[in-house]
Order: sequence, then C-alpha cells, then structure tokens
Amino acid sequence: MRLGIVSDTHLPRGRRTLPDACVERLAASDAILHAGDLMELSVLERLEAIGPPVHAIRGNVDSAELQARLPLVRTVQAARARIAMIHDAGPSAGRLARMRRRFPDADAVVFGHSHIPLHEEAGGFAIFNPGSPTERRRAPRHTMGIATVTEGRVRFELVDLD
Repeated sequence: MRLGIVSDTHLPRGRRTLPDACVERLAASDAILHAGDLMELSVLERLEAIGPPVHAIRGNVDSAELQARLPLVRTVQAARARIAMIHDAGPSAGRLARMRRRFPDADAVVFGHSHIPLHEEAGGFAIFNPGSPTERRRAPRHTMGIATVTEGRVRFELVDLD
C-alpha cells in the first residue's frame, strides 16, 4: 500500500496551488494523509477530487468548517499497520518517546505544524513530518512524503518538490 502524505498546505493563498509533482504522487497513491492546516474546506474538496481516499485532521489555522468536520487526531489502518495522525506533536526534545507514549498501539505517527521535514525511528516505531508542499518557511525546500506499507511495516520517504 502506498500513501501520499502532505501537511501545512495553507491554501488558498493568492495564486499558490499544490505543485503538479505533488498532485501526481497523490493521485498515484492508494490513500492520502493530510496532517492539518489545509485552511479552507475547498482544499479538502480539491484533495478528495484527486481520487484516492483522504484521511485528514484539523490544524491550528483551519476554518470553522474544517474544525467542525475533521478530528484533532485519528488513526489510519494501512496494510496491517496503524498510523496515528496529529497536527502538532509538540517540542522537538523527547518527541519520539512522547508520541510513542501518546499512541501506544500505533506503528507510526504522521504530524505537521512546523513545516520542517522530519523522520525518526526507534524500536520499530516511527514519526514523520512531510514538511509542506506549498509553504516551506524555514525548510530549504517544498516537500511531501510517501509511505510504503507492507505487512504491517511502514517505510517513509521524503520527496523534494523543488
């Protein structure tokens, strides 16, 4: 199973859109995970129109419509793996252990908020932040993620979109 992972799209904003390379990878996925800060319901609808099922959570700048529609956290089942999603995973110090404690039944946690890509693993548990495909802030590039899930194991890949 292949998952396309994005976060912090912050759309619409001016003429900014999801990069074509991002949309192509999302369309080629079995499901799309969005780790919050879509901003407007139209962005969720645009993601849903790409085709694969969308699993999204709300972020701290999402509209009232999205706040009402999306959960703060969720867990997605993918090829016998459990992937938890949360927008803000808190401070970097101790994050991996903290997420492991918060989601003890998960194999991995996908999060966003910082716009800074991150992938850490320990003891068969992983945390992953795909960065942002549209608003890189302090990150050097626009990015997204791909997860390949096989027999309960999750392998993350960061994709450079620039």
